Amino acid sequence: MFSNTQQTLWKTEHFIPGRSIFDAQNPPLSSNLSTKSIITNSIMSKKKDQEKFTEYSINTDDAWEIDDGTMTSKLLDNNVNDNLDISKQTNAEIPPKIIQQQKLNTATLDSSTVRKPTNLSSSYPGISRRIDDNLNSKTLIPTRYTNNTNIISSSTTNSTRVNLVTITDIDHQKENKFKQIFDQSTIDLNKLRKASWNGIPHQYRAQTWKLLCGYLPPKVERREDTLTRKRDEYWSYVNQYYHTRTDSEHQDTFRQIHIDIPRMSPLMAIFQQVVVQELFERILFIWAIRHPASGYVQGINDLILPFFVVFLSEFIDNDVDIENFDISSLSDTNRRIIEADSYWATSYLLEGIQDNYTFAQPGIQYKVRTLEELIKRIDEPLYRHLKSQNIEFLQFAFRWMNNLLMRELPVRCTIRLWDTYLAEQDGFSHFHLYICAAFLIRFSKDLLREKDFHGLLLLLQNLPTQSWTSDDISILTAEAYQLKVMFANAPRHLSNS
Repeated sequence: MFSNTQQTLWKTEHFIPGRSIFDAQNPPLSSNLSTKSIITNSIMSKKKDQEKFTEYSINTDDAWEIDDGTMTSKLLDNNVNDNLDISKQTNAEIPPKIIQQQKLNTATLDSSTVRKPTNLSSSYPGISRRIDDNLNSKTLIPTRYTNNTNIISSSTTNSTRVNLVTITDIDHQKENKFKQIFDQSTIDLNKLRKASWNGIPHQYRAQTWKLLCGYLPPKVERREDTLTRKRDEYWSYVNQYYHTRTDSEHQDTFRQIHIDIPRMSPLMAIFQQVVVQELFERILFIWAIRHPASGYVQGINDLILPFFVVFLSEFIDNDVDIENFDISSLSDTNRRIIEADSYWATSYLLEGIQDNYTFAQPGIQYKVRTLEELIKRIDEPLYRHLKSQNIEFLQFAFRWMNNLLMRELPVRCTIRLWDTYLAEQDGFSHFHLYICAAFLIRFSKDLLREKDFHGLLLLLQNLPTQSWTSDDISILTAEAYQLKVMFANAPRHLSNS
């Protein structure tokens, strides 16, 4: 997870200022008692810090690995018994370092092995035929809006028709609102944020995201020049730096990026295309070179995906199956536009949460501790249950913070969630905490039914969200907003006093 340089810095930064490592380890014989005491205290402090770092590393090293190999193999294996009892799966599915920490004898998980997809299933948490799930709304509405989910009578059918009309009216009103905003020569960003909070219509999403990222200027007459300049700037970085990826100082970074990209979404054919993987590699490498304070950290690769999908949708028909779209069918000019736009949008996101990816990831550690305290306040039975089974919040919430819940939600739901994040002030850095709290509470009853460490951790790292739609995300954001109102302006509620 951390480079050798970072680990060296960690080991040496706690020695006495002004003295070399050799001097700190071998003080002169003439040192007085005070100097020896200082050295002793320094060594003890270093030891405590190293122990804390080691514990943190153990809890998080495999935090996002469980679904890369094991879950992919399960989904591709037609012989898997879906009714297999949960307790019989855990030995092969719990991350090995966590099992070792719990002193349990289990098989080692080889999460580095990823199988190329042979049969894409629509049940996999993917993009759907569109980035919205509106195409499926007609099949979902009878279940959601009628009292009888088994047989739809003539009366419920009439009721369903009424609801269909209502939903269509709501969607039409939302589209009209965005049209009015975009018809102006200068976009009112406050109005745009307010309109975007509950979801952005598909045809306006790409432009709205660029505006809310600060990448696209509000004034129409400035947009073309700004986009041309920023896109050229990105490609100048590629020409300047990308050829250095094999240099000794950068090859470790590029090697890790090259390993992570194919594992990102192994069941989506579009992300197995060489052209797409090379696109992601360039974006990540250039970002890492230009941000040496953090560099590349595993998990950053996932954060490009929503931007890529949304910006790709500008160049393809609305009814095209994005998951299987051949990006090489696009012109080179359009691919270059998508890549540059994805780079700048991702840069905007990462600049707001960069402390999540600097050494020892202090931003994530703080957010996980705050999440734990928040759950203790709002769902104490769940908190006590997790603690009674020795579940540490880092073991599951690290990935939630590191990947912004992208490994927990279908891509279509992530895109809808990011509508709200981009509309919300500090959405990725602050509001995400309350989303995670609402997300965990949503499964509180299921978690309380699990009576052992294995079952709890397996459920926490594989929550059943494959069938979620934008409606579920709307409910989640509403619940998170309530938590924010209660706790964000009352920090004492999150204190131990």
